[in-house]
Amino acid sequence: MSAVQYRTRSVGDVEVFYREAGASDASVVLLLHGFPSSSHMFRDLIPALADRYRVIAPDLPGFGQTKAPPRGKFKYTFDSLAEVVGGFVDAIGLVRYALYIFDYGAPIGLRLALKHPERVAAIITQNGNAYVEGFSKEWAAWETYWRKPTPAHRDATRASLTDEAIRFQHEHGAPSELISPDGYVLDTFYMHRPEAEEIQLDLILNYATNVALYPIYQAYFRRHRPPVLAVWGKNDAFFLPSGAEAYRRDNPDAEIHLLDAGHFALETHHREIATLMRDFLGRRMPEGQWKAAPS
Repeated sequence: MSAVQYRTRSVGDVEVFYREAGASDASVVLLLHGFPSSSHMFRDLIPALADRYRVIAPDLPGFGQTKAPPRGKFKYTFDSLAEVVGGFVDAIGLVRYALYIFDYGAPIGLRLALKHPERVAAIITQNGNAYVEGFSKEWAAWETYWRKPTPAHRDATRASLTDEAIRFQHEHGAPSELISPDGYVLDTFYMHRPEAEEIQLDLILNYATNVALYPIYQAYFRRHRPPVLAVWGKNDAFFLPSGAEAYRRDNPDAEIHLLDAGHFALETHHREIATLMRDFLGRRMPEGQWKAAPS
C-alpha cells in the first residue's frame, strides 16, 4: 500500500496543503473537496486508489490546512479559489488528470475544465452539482441572500455554519452506525477559527456565480464529452438525485449510480465509490490514452 504523504506548495500568497499517494508516474486523480470540509474527507478513498493511481487532494483556500491571506488581502470567491487550484496544478506539473468533484469542488473543478479541457481525462462527480434540478428546498435562505444581499439575509445564512448544521450534513441520510464523528468534529473545529465564518459567508453569497455558469458547464459537457461517472448519495438533503441524472442530458454516456448514503457519501461508502471509480476509469480511460494530453 502506498503511503499517504502530506505536503505544501506555494501558489502566490497561498500555501496549499495537500495529500498525495501513489507512484509519481501513474495516471493522476485530482480530488476536490467541498463545504465545510477539507482533504481529510478523502482519508479513506486515497489508499483505496493509490495502488493504481497517483492521487492528489489539496485543501482549498479558507479550508483545512491551506494558509491563505485574510479577507482584506484575498478575495474569497469561487473564481479566486479556482485560480489557486489551477496554479497548484501547474506548480506540481499536472498535464492530464481525472477530476473528482464534490460540493464546492464541482464549480471549482469545472472552471478548471473550461480553461483547460484537454487536461481533464474524466470526471467523477460525487454530489457535485451542475444543474438547477439538483437543488433542494434547503437552499432557500442562500437563494434569498443571492437575490437581496442585505445584512439580515447574510445573518440568516449563518445557520448553515453552526456545529449542529455541520453535523446534520454528515449524518442526514446516512446509516447512523457507520458515521464516525471525526469528520464533522474536524469541520466544526475549522469553522471556529478567526474569520472562518465571514469567509464562508462571502463564499455563500458568491455561490450565485456558479449557478450562472451552469449553462456554460453544460455546453462543455456537450462539446467535449468527457467520460462522466456520477456517484451520488441519494439521501442528500441539499443536492437531489435529479442533479445526478441531469448529467445524462448533455452527456448521454454518463454513468449514474445512486447510493444509500447522504451528502458525505465517502463517510459510509468509500469502498463502493472506490470500486466504481476503478471499474469506470479502467474501462473508459485506458492507461495509454491518459498520461499525455491529446494533440
